[in-house]
Amino acid sequence: MSSPSTLTAEEQGNVRAALRFLRLRFGTWKTLAKALRLRPRRLSEAMVGREAIGAELALRVARLTGVPFDDVIAGKYPPPGMCPQCGRGPA
Repeated sequence: MSSPSTLTAEEQGNVRAALRFLRLRFGTWKTLAKALRLRPRRLSEAMVGREAIGAELALRVARLTGVPFDDVIAGKYPPPGMCPQCGRGPA
């Protein structure tokens, strides 16, 4: 049984998608982990599925990006067509 702070599989997938996008913005996983105030190993284990992604990590992503927590877990971040380098949306 998962802990109460563990997100559903779909929500975890949405957070992983946001993290992959952020990795492009920050350049490396190590830099992103530092920005999220996580150990790089913890982020790595969450990304490969060895560790479940919980609400705490989703909240860190929301705070870092300045978007609502609900948007992160619902897959609304990043919006379709958003450039990971500059942050602009589709033309």
